[in-house]
Amino acid sequence: MTSDGPPWSAADGGRSYLRGLPVLTGTGPGFDPAEAAASPVSQFATWLQHAVQAGVPEPHAMTLSTVDSRGMPRARVLILKAVDDRGWHFAVSSTSQKGRDLRAHAAAALTFYWPALVRQVRVTGVVVSDGERASAEDFLARPVASRAIALTLRQSQPLVDPTELDAEIDKALRKLTDEPGLVPAEWISYAVRPSEVEFWEGTPDRRHRRLSYYRVGDTWDRTQLWP
Repeated sequence: MTSDGPPWSAADGGRSYLRGLPVLTGTGPGFDPAEAAASPVSQFATWLQHAVQAGVPEPHAMTLSTVDSRGMPRARVLILKAVDDRGWHFAVSSTSQKGRDLRAHAAAALTFYWPALVRQVRVTGVVVSDGERASAEDFLARPVASRAIALTLRQSQPLVDPTELDAEIDKALRKLTDEPGLVPAEWISYAVRPSEVEFWEGTPDRRHRRLSYYRVGDTWDRTQLWP
């Protein structure tokens, strides 16, 4: 990848180089907040399908932002599992950093970014468990390699010897062969029950269109925001 702008310079921390990189290069389909769906779930489903139709790679990938026990924010990319009236669903191991963060602070933010469409969706709210049945169904639907790595219960721990990783995965695969229905108690399916959902579509002139849904009891209010 090359840039027509100035070369990277350590003197300014790459500031000039970064400023020379193009932004907002996608093509927004057009978004009229006045015609948005009454529910953010319906609006999200429409936008996600637009992203799929536009060929956006992994359009269901999202950034999950949490806060750890020391109050420090953390973010990582996960795959969305479902969206319904209960919220935006994902699954993690309770022994992972994500799981520990959610134990400390049961709230999170999700960010979807589809640059080809110059669109973002931001979801904020409390995080609740989907229950044992949903957690088990999610785990058993995962590829065997994903289940094996989850069974090691070692995610986010320091890896001193790479051969130990191979040994633990082999042990987990043997366990799954012997017990194909095995589901670790540590595997939890969660839902972000949103208090706010924002839809953002950018434009080159920075007159971005933004619509925020705010939960009011069991219904939603909508407010258009300044760019």
